[in-house]
Amino acid sequence: MSTELRRLRNYIGGEFRDAADGRTTEVVNPATGEAYATAPLSGQADVDAAMAAAAEAFPGWRDTTPAERQKALLKIADAFEERAEELIAAEVQNTGKPVGLTRTEEIPPMVDQIRFFAGAARMLEGRSAGEYMEGLTSIVRREPVGVCAQVAPWNYPMMMAVWKFAPAIAAGNTVVLKPSDTTPASTVLLAEILGSVLPKGVFNVICGDRDTGRLMVEHPTPAMASITGSVRAGMSVAESASKDLKRVHLELGGKAPVVVFEDTDIAKAVEDISVAGFFNAGQDCTAATRVLVHESIHDEFVSALAKAAADTKTGMPDDEDVLFGPLNNPSQLAQVEGFIERLPAHARVEAGGKRVGEQGFFYAPTVVSGLNQDDEIVQKEVFGPVITVQRFTDEDQAVEYANGVEYALASSVWTKDHSRAMRMSKKLDFGCVWINTHIPLVAEMPHGGFKKSGYGKDLSAYGFDDYTRIKHVMTSLDA
Repeated sequence: MSTELRRLRNYIGGEFRDAADGRTTEVVNPATGEAYATAPLSGQADVDAAMAAAAEAFPGWRDTTPAERQKALLKIADAFEERAEELIAAEVQNTGKPVGLTRTEEIPPMVDQIRFFAGAARMLEGRSAGEYMEGLTSIVRREPVGVCAQVAPWNYPMMMAVWKFAPAIAAGNTVVLKPSDTTPASTVLLAEILGSVLPKGVFNVICGDRDTGRLMVEHPTPAMASITGSVRAGMSVAESASKDLKRVHLELGGKAPVVVFEDTDIAKAVEDISVAGFFNAGQDCTAATRVLVHESIHDEFVSALAKAAADTKTGMPDDEDVLFGPLNNPSQLAQVEGFIERLPAHARVEAGGKRVGEQGFFYAPTVVSGLNQDDEIVQKEVFGPVITVQRFTDEDQAVEYANGVEYALASSVWTKDHSRAMRMSKKLDFGCVWINTHIPLVAEMPHGGFKKSGYGKDLSAYGFDDYTRIKHVMTSLDA
């Protein structure tokens, strides 16, 4: 007997509605491999409607006071806490993530991030007024940019939605947000929550595929396009946005080096690095996936890391003993399998390297050693529960290997030598350098990379500034 699928809908101008042409796509639970819902496959008419709603709402929202915007965001944060179990259920169905970890590792940070940007709403400051030319006073206004087209990824659907809408709305912008076509459920629930607080049209959600996102970016209405996704997607967005000079905010891929020196506490480093590499099935642009180990401790480290991988469990969301759930979709599973199948002869699979079970898209925690700097699995983002290990001889070679990829989002250094840690933090060409830890993020500090990891910052006052524009106003004192 077939089960009736839940129907998800777009949220445009304060109303839930189907795609204008009625097209839908099935949404699959990655833990079971079974469809549980349908979502709109939005086209041009839907994008036009959402942009029109956001544009209509913008003047009114722009002209609200910072205090009013703060109050609205604080209400949204409170609603997130009150409806946490609903959000968890939607996100788990979206992604297959463990229930317990979603409750402890995602809901509290999201609530905190919304509250941070609620405070930031009241910090729309320009430089102080002054007379830089005789008889004239200059002031600087910081203003919202306008309508923001935003595209969120499937690895953290809820949290990345928060990273996008919270600073944009705090600054006085209006939003059209598209979730990934594989993970729309929690974003549609967010629309219900935000819609109960915000004026109509301030926050809009349209579901759809890559073509829907392209239509959003190419649309003449948005003043800014923001995407978290792959390098390929980011380059496409930048190219499309260039046609009418939209502002672009890109958080793209990563290949984080984890540089482990010989004075490191091996047991503690292995424990922390394995969690940072395998958490969320390695589907994290900052994941500790590329470990560089000093040759003097290489073999011992690899042995310990392989054991940690063997002891790490993946499984169904309601299993309290699992660290991570499935990969998000069949294509991602195939991508991870492909990297392992194409390993060069000199590589060694120390742990894992295989699919787990027949149901869902699970993959075993995997450690690969014996790799060279130019190997595909070292150079390209796997985005799965796979940690690679290379050896280095000295600090200079460690820097060379660490920086020798096209990504530049996050990195970490493991050493008891403070001077070396400071030298490495200067030399590593990454937007974030952790020292003796890997992966913690806080709302007050910026997150964003260089090179093909994109540009623009999420979180922090820097992320808030990205959603504003600067205007110089000069007035004559003689008028």
